[in-house]
Amino acid sequence: MTKIFKNMAPYWYMIVAIVLLLVVQAFGDLSLPQYTSDIIDVGIQNKGVEHILPVKMTEDEYEISQLYMTSKEKRIWKDTYEKKGEYYICKAEDEEKLDQLDDTFLTAIFLNHNMSNVKESQFKKMIKNSIASNPAMAPMKDKIDDMSVDEIGKMLNMEFKSFQEEDDNGKKVIYVDVRPMLYQMKQTGMMSAKDIQKSREEIEKKMNDIGESTLFSTGVAYATKCDKAAGVDIDKIQTDYLWKEGGRMLGIAFMILVAAVGVGFLASKVGASVGRDLRGKIYKKVMGFSNAEMNRFSTASLITRSTNDIQQIQMVTAVMLRLLLYAPIIGIGGIIKVYQTGAGMEWIIALAVVVILGFVMLLVSIAMPKFKIMQTLVDGLNLVSREILTGLSVIRAFGREKTEEERFDEANKKLTGTQLFTNRIMTFMMPGMMFIMYSVTILITWVSAQKIDAGTLQVGAMTAFITYAMQIVMAFLMMTAMSIMVPRAGVAADRIDEVLKTEASVQDVKKPETLKEHKGVLEFSHVDFKYTGAEHNVLSDIDFKVEPGKITAIIGSTGCGKSTLVNLIPRFYDATEGEIDIAGENVREYTYESLRKMISVVPQKAQLFAGTIRDNLMFGCPDATEEQIEEALVISQAKEFVDTKEGRLDAVVEQGGKNLSGGQRQRLTLARALVPQSDILIMDDSASALDYATDAKLRKAIQNMKRKPTVFIVSQRTSSIQDADSILVLDDGKIAGKGTHEELIASCDIYREIYETQ
Repeated sequence: MTKIFKNMAPYWYMIVAIVLLLVVQAFGDLSLPQYTSDIIDVGIQNKGVEHILPVKMTEDEYEISQLYMTSKEKRIWKDTYEKKGEYYICKAEDEEKLDQLDDTFLTAIFLNHNMSNVKESQFKKMIKNSIASNPAMAPMKDKIDDMSVDEIGKMLNMEFKSFQEEDDNGKKVIYVDVRPMLYQMKQTGMMSAKDIQKSREEIEKKMNDIGESTLFSTGVAYATKCDKAAGVDIDKIQTDYLWKEGGRMLGIAFMILVAAVGVGFLASKVGASVGRDLRGKIYKKVMGFSNAEMNRFSTASLITRSTNDIQQIQMVTAVMLRLLLYAPIIGIGGIIKVYQTGAGMEWIIALAVVVILGFVMLLVSIAMPKFKIMQTLVDGLNLVSREILTGLSVIRAFGREKTEEERFDEANKKLTGTQLFTNRIMTFMMPGMMFIMYSVTILITWVSAQKIDAGTLQVGAMTAFITYAMQIVMAFLMMTAMSIMVPRAGVAADRIDEVLKTEASVQDVKKPETLKEHKGVLEFSHVDFKYTGAEHNVLSDIDFKVEPGKITAIIGSTGCGKSTLVNLIPRFYDATEGEIDIAGENVREYTYESLRKMISVVPQKAQLFAGTIRDNLMFGCPDATEEQIEEALVISQAKEFVDTKEGRLDAVVEQGGKNLSGGQRQRLTLARALVPQSDILIMDDSASALDYATDAKLRKAIQNMKRKPTVFIVSQRTSSIQDADSILVLDDGKIAGKGTHEELIASCDIYREIYETQ
């Protein structure tokens, strides 16, 4: 993980912007459930009425409503309303002030609502109890049950307001507002203030068993009833509220959309930039590798690391910035919101989080080791594929198609088996998380149902709580989704870091010499060389001098170290022991640029690049003139076949020079080395595909060059080197003979044997 974060460090400003946008998005996501809750509880259940204080009241209601208020509450009540015509209007408009007033008058208004909605049966019971102490009225007690509300009012010379509504069971019930009676009794002295206060205290005790949600809903019902009686259009209030809240939700949704698009854009940009940087670093690093490092990693592995591994990191970076950063923000925000709901069900969230973490850790612990193996198997598959595709003609020539197909199948099945194992393990992730999510929803609904029944929770609050719970669970789900990708990306990051931290065995010195022109002697002084990890030397005690402008040939049996020897001159490898000096300075004291600018190499394998003949010839000398190109074509014996090509120098060369013969590729490769007119020319068995006549012409042309470079020719043919100024005969990594062709025929048995066999 630290390696992945290190790659993102240069783009910290974009990451800061992403975090800010994620905070905005999370704010919106966490706000929407509360709006949904308000729409259900306030907009639908409470008809858009947000406070328990009526907006408008009749004069009678204004006076009667003070029946159960304390002296202090009455003073505040009178300060809150002002009379306009026949009605009293609430002066408070500030939300904070209205919330304070809701708290102040909750008890009084609850009592007002209850006493204005007394069932007929309860009303008659109250009348019986009130007249039981009056001897004159006692005979009427038994007749009360058969009398209507109006008849009772006439009997008592009082006016009662009655109305018919459906109760909770859908049955039509007559309700009576007994407050006018109590108010009249208080005014006439039949009921004292102490009696009313005592009644309030008794009801307050019962209120402690009633949920705050039910109390508030009761207060809203009272306010709605008062507003209707005063001519307020409740339907308009409800419609306006729903439009207002819906508009806010729409605005928040748009804000979330903008933030999400911004996060997606920036996260993708950071991911793509990280991928680009890593590819550039890998390319630059590999370009500085010597042959030793190339052999260590293998081409197939470096290709996998430069493509598949970087792609894994790029994808994880983008997804990580989008999900992994968002998960803790929405998770912590959801926990805070859950706490603010006051639903008392936080333990459900804690339980869900514990179960989720345990479930994820179990799956990851099983799959993690396989992720590490998977990348190695991808390397193996790439290696087999590359070998088969590059050696297809050889495979067909030897009839090995079936065998190679089986080899590919074996590598493919190993990778497929590992991928299937990890995928099968991770397939449990989503169903398991969905099961936990739905289980949490059911548990919340079951607990909430009991709280709603007890009046301590509203339906909208339950909906909001479920949404917040799902957001918290989804936050952990995001993190678990990343747990599938991050381990594999971590392995990929380690593999890339391994390449980037590998120091090339061939390095420039801190204070190098600059080789401007080669006019001195090239000398090998007791040079030994062995490959990294090898036990024995490939070259031992190589000691010779080459004068400027001379041709030195190297011959010997296959595997005797000829190519290795010439590869030490341009520092494709560094000598293990001894020194290689040019113009009296160790080659290690020169910069790569100055050293290799003086050297042109014609490798054993003729490697051409896709483009044109001109592109390939100017590969090492972009500013080459037409004269240089034409001279190189003449010397390399390539002019004849180039002149026959349509477009000549602009003729197309396919990748690897596949549209050219082996001899044509070798001649163009030699011409490419001749174009820069370097001071040292190394020809590593570069005429093996040429016929003897062309080879002879080539040797003669090199000898007759106007500009005399120091030439090294590695060859298996004695005919190709017999005109050299000096010939080195290698045998098992040691110089077995040194001299001209005639001298070696006379003095070197190995050379003479090679000559006679040819």
